[in-house]
Amino acid sequence: MVYIFNSAGVVSNIPIQGIPALDSICYFLYPWFMCLLFVVAGISARYSLQTRSAGQFARERVRKLIVPYLGGAFLLGWLNGWVTAHYVDMFGGQAVPGFVKYLVYTLNIGPLWFLLELFVISILLLLIRKLDRRDRLWTLAGKASLPLMVLLFLPVWGSSFVLNLPVVVVFRNGIYWLMFLLGYYVFSHDTVLAKLKQHAVLFSIIAVGLGVAEVWYFFGQNYASDACLQHPLTNLYLWMMILAILGCAQRWLDFSNSLTKYLQKRSFALYVFHYPLLVTAAYWLTTYTELPMAAVYLILLPFTFAAPILFYEIVSRIPVIRYLLLGK
Repeated sequence: MVYIFNSAGVVSNIPIQGIPALDSICYFLYPWFMCLLFVVAGISARYSLQTRSAGQFARERVRKLIVPYLGGAFLLGWLNGWVTAHYVDMFGGQAVPGFVKYLVYTLNIGPLWFLLELFVISILLLLIRKLDRRDRLWTLAGKASLPLMVLLFLPVWGSSFVLNLPVVVVFRNGIYWLMFLLGYYVFSHDTVLAKLKQHAVLFSIIAVGLGVAEVWYFFGQNYASDACLQHPLTNLYLWMMILAILGCAQRWLDFSNSLTKYLQKRSFALYVFHYPLLVTAAYWLTTYTELPMAAVYLILLPFTFAAPILFYEIVSRIPVIRYLLLGK
C-alpha cells in the first residue's frame, strides 16, 4: 500500500503520491523482505527434499509455482496492467483489439515474479545436489560459527552486483539465488539456528540501528535503485536483519495455535492475491472518490488483509480455479 503511493520515484501501477513520511516504511522493509522470503524458501526446500525424490520435488515445483504463476497472470494478474493502462498510454494511441490488450495486461505480473524466480533456483538446486551427491556442502555449512555467519555479509554484498536483469529490475538473481542457497545449506541446521537464537537480542539491536541509519541516509532517494540496493550499508543492514529475524523466530515465535495454522494455510494466497486486489481497490478509491490520502490508507490497510483471505475462501472451493491459482 505504501509502495503503491510512494513519493520516492519507485515505479508503481498508480502514479499518485501518498503521504511522503510513510515512505520510511518502504526504506525500512524493502532491502531485506524479499531476501528473507528466499532464505525461508531455501530452508523449506531442504525439509521438502528430505522426504521427496528429486523428480517428485521438481514436479511439485511445477504444480505449486509454474501453474499458479501462469494461472495468476491470466486470471488475476491482468488487473495490474488494466489499472496501469488508465495512467500510461501502453499502446501509443493505437486502436488495439481487446484480446491483445488483455495479453499485454497479463505481462504486468506483480508479485508473481517471485514464483518464477523461486522455480529457477529450485531447479538449479537439483543440479547442485546432483554434483554433490554426498551432501558435503550441507555438512560443511552446519559448522558455520557465529563470526563466519556475520562475515557472510561480504558475499551477500557482492551478489547484489551480479546477474541482475537490466529491464525487469525485480529479478535480482544473484542475491536472491544466494539467499535461497544459504537458507538451504546454512540455516536449515538446528545448530546454526540455535546460535542465532542465543544472540537474537544483540542482532536485533544492531539491525534496528542499521535500519534507522538506512532510512536516514537514503530517504528521498529511489530505494529500488542500484545506488541503494548495492550500497554496503543496505547490504549490511539486510543481512543483520535476516540474522536477527531468524534468531527472534527461534526464540519467541516457535509456537503454533489455531490462528497461526489458519494463516499458514493461506499465506501463499495472501502473497499472490493481495496485490492485484489492492491495486484495483486503490484505483477505484483515488479515481471515484475525493477522500484524503489518510482516509485511503485507513481503508486499504484492513482491505489488504481481508480481501485476499475472502477471495481465497471463494476460489479454494472451485476445483479448477483453485488448481490454476493455488496449484492444489
